[in-house]
Formats: sequence, structure tokens, C-alpha cells
Amino acid sequence: MRKNSKKFETEAIRTQMERSQNLEHSSPIYMTSSFVFEDAEDMRASFAEEKDRNIYSRYSNPNSSEFIDKVCKMEGAENGFAFASGMAAVYSTLAALLNSGDHVVSSKSIFGSTHTLFTQFFPKWNITTSYFDATDLSSIEGLIKPNTKILYAESPTNPGVDVLDLEVLGQIAKKYGLIFIVDNCFATPYLQQPIKFGANLVIHSGTKLMDGQGRVLAGITVGSGELMDKVYRFSRITGPALSPFNAWVLSRSLETLAIRVDRHCENALKLATFLENHPKIDWVKYPFLKSHPQYEIAKKQMKAGGCVVAFEVKGGLDAGRKFFDSIELLSLSANLGDSRSIVTHPASTTHSKLSKEDRESVGISDGMVRVSVGLEHIDDIIADIEQALE
Repeated sequence: MRKNSKKFETEAIRTQMERSQNLEHSSPIYMTSSFVFEDAEDMRASFAEEKDRNIYSRYSNPNSSEFIDKVCKMEGAENGFAFASGMAAVYSTLAALLNSGDHVVSSKSIFGSTHTLFTQFFPKWNITTSYFDATDLSSIEGLIKPNTKILYAESPTNPGVDVLDLEVLGQIAKKYGLIFIVDNCFATPYLQQPIKFGANLVIHSGTKLMDGQGRVLAGITVGSGELMDKVYRFSRITGPALSPFNAWVLSRSLETLAIRVDRHCENALKLATFLENHPKIDWVKYPFLKSHPQYEIAKKQMKAGGCVVAFEVKGGLDAGRKFFDSIELLSLSANLGDSRSIVTHPASTTHSKLSKEDRESVGISDGMVRVSVGLEHIDDIIADIEQALE
């Protein structure tokens, strides 16, 4: 078979660490904190980085390396680092690259904890952030300053499922010499590869669709080898590394990512279509609905629309509360990307730390409902939401 000719699904399954002397078919778990050396010279050369080998699991581990290799091949990245959670990946990536006095330009529509980093923690180190509207990219160039270092975005956004034109963002970043970072959590590398559109680094919460069954916390950043070297050196010292067991779970999960995400997307589109025609729904947003404002952009850069549907129940907050209390089958949880369908109220959970004004500025109304559409039969998902609406 020609080099680099293998398809996504094949790489996800066949990218594995070298077999041990036991010739196992499925990769083993290396539950060890450290690794031994053959002699004094081996130890010296390893710490001097003259050898590429495992030293300590805070730096690297065979299971973490396998997980990283899979995601790098999926995203078209040069290197990566695996973290204990998605937010560890976000924080460590930004902290490794930013210095006091630097400036970030970011989409307003980002995960609540990332917003808190930008507004409450980074200012302590004299790192400032300017926000642009995810639905209006024309304002970005006016926000760029001489000390701007990073352009940051999510697409689709959490929880409003707006879609940003990654190609436009990539062109702006290149024009001004910015590091372009994309949180690709909602899409996964199966649906979207931001590096193709100019991203330098791509971040994922592995907790979501990558795991897909709500079992483990994880995060990963992949991208440019030069930038990832800085992220690696920061992270091996600060210690946010992914555990070997969680890395092993994720490597197994990635083997079924494509087939799982296909079904998630199929179910989500059917639910969104149902809700769009329901008399008790004010509005519904899903990237692959033709009514979505950025439908054409979504079709250009995504294979399908993802697993998240956002909508608002008529009657505002009170009607929304009754809806949540009437749910029977679906789970009330703040997670997403699980095999089980989940309904979330972003204003009181994932984005509750934002002010009402900040929430409204990114389209998070008090009555917004976010559904992470799972793998149950679509008829049962729709039936539960329909009875809750009634």
C-alpha cells in the first residue's frame, strides 16, 4: 500500500504502538510512572534528549504517544501533547505561548471556562483579550494590535452552534503573523480538519466525542512541530499529562469514532428537522439545517453537522424549566458527545459564570436548550423530547 494512502477509518484503527515480545493484537496499558535505563550512559543521554525514549510518564508514555499519533494523523498535524482534561489543554497551550504584555483576539462564542481564563486569570499576568462576534468576522482586523499574538476560535461554537469561516480566519492570521488556534471539540477531526484552513494548533476535549461514552477526562493539542515543542516543554514541567489508562481508553475509542459520529450526525439532523417544525419551539440551530445562518460555510468545511442541536422553547425560562423537569429518557447533564443523549441548560450550567450580558451577546438566552444527540434510536429520542414539550 502506498505511503499516506490509508483512509481516516483505517488510520484510526491501525495506528498503534510497536508490539511487545508478547505479540499482542490490541495495545497493552503501560501503568507505570517511570521507565528504567540500561546503564549510566543511557540515563545521561536520555535526559540530555540525545535519545527519543520514555523517561517519566509526566513527559511521555507509550499509551499517550499512541493516542497523540492517532490524532496527529487524523488532523494532519506534526506533533501533539495529551492532557488530563480539555481545559488543561486550553490553558497549557495558551500559557506556553503567551508572555506578559501579549494580546489575544478571540471569538466571543467560546466555552465558559475559556472565557474565564481570558477575563479573570490572564489579566493577572498582563495578558489582554479582545472579542469579535462569531457571526461578523469583518471586525477582526480592527482588533489586532502590535502586541497581538494569538487568534483563537471555536467552530461550531459552544453552545450556540454558530459556524466560523476557518479559511477567512486562517488568511487573517497569516496576514498579521498570528498563531491561529482552533478548538475543534464539537466537530472532531472526522468532520473537520482546521489545519487545512490555516490553523497552527488544534485543541480537543477528548472527554467528549473522542471518548464518546462519558468515561474519562482528557484533552489534546496538535499542530505545528515548532509550536508543540513549546507546549511540550511547558507541560512536562507543569504536569498536566494524561494518565496512561485514560490514553488507552481513548485510543480504543478512536477506532470507532467515524462510525459513531456518522450516527450522531444522522440522529441530530433528524431531531433538528423535527424541532424546526414544532409549534412550541421559537427557533432551532444546527449547522446542516438549511435555515442555519452559516449553512453554506458549514457545508464547505465540515463533513456533517455534529451532535449538538440548540433551540429555545416558547415561553422562556419557565417553559424551559418545565421542559427539563419533564424529560424522562434523556440525561440532564453538562457533558456532551456521549452515547447517551443529554439535555443541558447552558445559562445555569456550562456558561453560568458569565454575566447575563455576556451570555446574551453570544446568543445564549435564558431559555436556550442544548441537546447532545446520542446513539439511541432516533424515534425514542424524539418521543421523549416531544412528550416533554407537550
